Amino acid sequence: MITPETALAALKSHSNPEKAGQMAAYHKVEREYLGVSNPQIDACCKEWRASCDVAERLPISQHLWASDIHEARIAAAKLLTQARIKDDGPVWAGIASWVPQFDAWAIADHACSAGARRLSAYPARLDEVEGWTRDDSLWVRRAALVITLPWTKSNHPKSAELEQRDRILGWAASYVPDQQWFIQKAISWWLRSLSKHDPDRVRAFVEKYGDGMRAFARKDATKYL
Repeated sequence: MITPETALAALKSHSNPEKAGQMAAYHKVEREYLGVSNPQIDACCKEWRASCDVAERLPISQHLWASDIHEARIAAAKLLTQARIKDDGPVWAGIASWVPQFDAWAIADHACSAGARRLSAYPARLDEVEGWTRDDSLWVRRAALVITLPWTKSNHPKSAELEQRDRILGWAASYVPDQQWFIQKAISWWLRSLSKHDPDRVRAFVEKYGDGMRAFARKDATKYL
């Protein structure tokens, strides 16, 4: 039986001190690194998924996240990344509770990948995400764009999806005066992804707000136009 404690022990069994040092230097965020590779994390998560239902995976994920170990937090997110989850309120609440703790892009992106599935399942949760756009933390503000990336990917969105797309573009527009690299990168990431499916909206955005964007972000946003 997989328990939160045995799951964390399984990750630690793959520790590689040399690689852990390299990862710490790369990510530049002070926390414990194990030096566990993504394929090894994936293999652990596959085993846990096979033996646990969603309700059982949730406390495991929360324990992994609470450890504040880099690989454990990524595993926590991967364990909850699933397209369809019945009665997913507790899963969404768990992922949303992690957002104020974001402090590094890799962990944040994996958590947002899990959260994006829950957000797509219940778009009414955009009301909660909109609150993130006014947070003091750049990582929380950034998460509002990263977690909504599914809204960039439809070629033929329904009218409600178009309204939601425009709503999120409004958030991106409100971010333009913030010149921090990670915020500008989040704006350009959203626009670049959208440009593959809705280039006219991206052109209109850049025409209106492009002069306020940093040069690298403007170039990245228009890469596929």
